[in-house]
Amino acid sequence: MSAAKKDYKRITTKSLSEMKADREKISMLTAYDYSMAKIVDAAGVDVILVGDSASNVMAGHETTLPITLDQMIYHASSVVRAIHRALVVVDLPFGSYQSDPKEALRSAIRIMKESGGHAVKLEGGSEVKESIKRILNAGIPVMGHLGLTPQSIYKFGTYTVRAKEEQEAEKLIEDAKLLEKLGCFAIVIEKVPAHLAEEVAKSISIPVIGIGAGGGVDGQVLVIHDMLGMNNEFSPRFLRRYMDLYDGMTKAIGQYVTDVKSSDFPNEKEQY
Repeated sequence: MSAAKKDYKRITTKSLSEMKADREKISMLTAYDYSMAKIVDAAGVDVILVGDSASNVMAGHETTLPITLDQMIYHASSVVRAIHRALVVVDLPFGSYQSDPKEALRSAIRIMKESGGHAVKLEGGSEVKESIKRILNAGIPVMGHLGLTPQSIYKFGTYTVRAKEEQEAEKLIEDAKLLEKLGCFAIVIEKVPAHLAEEVAKSISIPVIGIGAGGGVDGQVLVIHDMLGMNNEFSPRFLRRYMDLYDGMTKAIGQYVTDVKSSDFPNEKEQY
């Protein structure tokens, strides 16, 4: 049973650590612009992720790979201007940290200085440990990301569930412990068996936030466009749609078109 919620006026990395200790689940959603972030923050979400999923839902790309560091900074700065309570975590985009720890640090510094974000997130475990160490040594909080790592889609060739086999599951556990040891403040685990994600969450002291990883972790994250039903083409098992905005918005816009065509809009009360 969850403990009573503490009233946090501002969420920090320390707040998330306290939430895990108190067994209070952590809520996390994506946002990419000022208006949406303002709503998400006002609704009480703990963490706003400015995800590289903007490449998909905002720009229409098939993968997250095309989005640039400049574009991530633009989205993040828009979000930061809207929030009063949530912790803002910004994805380091593909190509900005994988091969060169110095480049990783430069990328993270640009995000922190130019967007005002509170932390960065990057994908991978032991493969990117030197980049993580370099960023952390500069005093920049890092959130890890294990399991399905969308920036590696062409390596894996599929978005299917990860770590079903013993060898990959063992590596995931090892990587999670490594990220904790390095100093990451939290980890996102995406699309892995629920029992494995729960095992990871119990084996480390930092929060584990899941997406498609069951309920045994410390929190959950979803893409805002998916959970609000703005995207009606994406229906994985782990997604719960809380609204059907696609249908509602198309009907509203269709009615607007009809009203304009028929001269019903604007009426006498809607003009000067």
